[in-house]
Amino acid sequence: MIRLLDIVFSSVGILVLSPFLLLIALCVALTSKGGVLYRQERVGRYGAPFRLYKFRTMRAGSDKKGLLTVGGRDPRITPVGFVLRKLKLDELPQLYNVLKGDMSLVGPRPEVEKYTRLYTEEQQEVLRVRPGITDPASIYYRNESDVLARSSNPELTYIREILPHKLQLSRQFYHNPTLGKYFKYIFLTVFAIVKK
Repeated sequence: MIRLLDIVFSSVGILVLSPFLLLIALCVALTSKGGVLYRQERVGRYGAPFRLYKFRTMRAGSDKKGLLTVGGRDPRITPVGFVLRKLKLDELPQLYNVLKGDMSLVGPRPEVEKYTRLYTEEQQEVLRVRPGITDPASIYYRNESDVLARSSNPELTYIREILPHKLQLSRQFYHNPTLGKYFKYIFLTVFAIVKK
C-alpha cells in the first residue's frame, strides 16, 4: 500500500510542481557555475547503492572539502543554495528517486557508505527498508547544520552523537510503520517547511 502511495504522490508531485522545479533549475543554473542537479551515491535498501538527486546548492567540487554542511552560512553554499536549503526545496528532485523505487516518501534518510560502515548490527536494521525523503529523525534534526556549527569537531559530533540518535529515531518508526505515521510525517514535514 505504501509503495502505491509513493508512486501516486511522487507522480502527482512531479507533475504539479514541474513549473516550479523548472524555475528553481533556472535560478541554480543562472547564478553559479556547475550543473543544476547534484548527484551523490547513497546506500539504499539491503545496502544497495543508488544515486540520490538534489538541486545543487554548493559551488562545484565542494563535496571534496567534506561531506557535512556546517552552519547555514557554510562558505561553499551559494546564495540561491542557502534559500533552497533553508526551505528544503533542494530535496524536491528526490521525488524522482521515489518514483523509481530507490526511496519512499517516508523512511530513514539514506547515508553515504562512509557512515553506514560505522553502523552496529542493530543499527543496520534501517537498511531493510527503503530510505526516505523524511522521517522522525529528519524532522528532529531539520537544523542539523546549525548544531554542527556549534561543535569544535563537527565530524566527531555527527558520528558520536547525531548519527546514533538519528538511527534510534528511524528504527522506532521502522519497527512500527503504519499508514497513520506515513501521513503524519509527511504532514509534519510540510508544516515545518511552510512555517519557515
